[in-house]
Amino acid sequence: MKLDSPIFQDADKAREHLEAQRWPHGPICPHCGNANETRITKMEGKAHRPGLYNCMECREQFTVTVGTVFERSKIPLNKWLLATFLMASSKKGMSAHQLHRMLGVTYKTAWFMAHRIREAMKEDVASSGPLGGEGKIIEADETYFGKRETPRVSPQRKGRPFIKKGKSGSGHKRTVIGLVERGGKARMFHINHATKATVRDVLVRNADRTSTLYTDSSRLYTTTGEEYAKHRTTNHAIGEYARREGDVVVHSNTIEGVFSVFKRGMIGVYQHCGEAHLHRYLAEFDFRYNRRAALKVSDTERHDQLLAMIEGKRLTYRRIGEAGNA
Repeated sequence: MKLDSPIFQDADKAREHLEAQRWPHGPICPHCGNANETRITKMEGKAHRPGLYNCMECREQFTVTVGTVFERSKIPLNKWLLATFLMASSKKGMSAHQLHRMLGVTYKTAWFMAHRIREAMKEDVASSGPLGGEGKIIEADETYFGKRETPRVSPQRKGRPFIKKGKSGSGHKRTVIGLVERGGKARMFHINHATKATVRDVLVRNADRTSTLYTDSSRLYTTTGEEYAKHRTTNHAIGEYARREGDVVVHSNTIEGVFSVFKRGMIGVYQHCGEAHLHRYLAEFDFRYNRRAALKVSDTERHDQLLAMIEGKRLTYRRIGEAGNA
């Protein structure tokens, strides 16, 4: 799909494309769920805006954007589709300033649009199930990125800041836990502090315990690793980053690669992210990684999959502003 595609230039073409994506078998009322075409009327004529339908079951009117992240937006739908395409196809993200320049909207509008799109990118972990399974490999690791709004002070240090080699330690940085299935999907989570308990909670909720777990030699994973089919580690302290055991190579370099793309995007594209919004940026990078070119997913297919995820994820400006630490 090219940027001069009609769905990115014409609001009516964009609406028709979105209707074909959301309603391949005809319109469905988002208010009552009615899908009977004989009980849904398309409102036509100059008195009605394009794409308006009337449900004769619940007597409510609706368009294709009702119940989605695009609902009640005065931004032309073709600009919404262009924004979703740009964010879905840019490996390291697309800044709000770049969207504001390319779409011809204000920076504040572009920023809000980007957050709505990230909300759509968020996957339902509960319904998609855990990563891995019998005979599969899960890599897990933690990383520290960005300055915390409220630095954590270890009680053992009695209020003194943790300093390592003249620099502030992990207590002053945001903690991200990452999991990746070899050759499959990844998930990243922002947690307040990495302990054995918090890391175990992330692992057992998101990684099938019949999997083989690969980590570094951190003590965060020692106990939890015993709950998995196998647990193999590499000792980074002595310069061991990979080793061969039979037909497999033990390493956690795949999740390191996931973190690398995330950090390059955050530093080079976004530059700053409030801690309250970090979970949405993580969802954005997860979405693209899980539909990467290596899995034979094209930009067009990734965009269409994103449009299939916009339903039921309404995000208002007030909800963003009321987020903790925002």
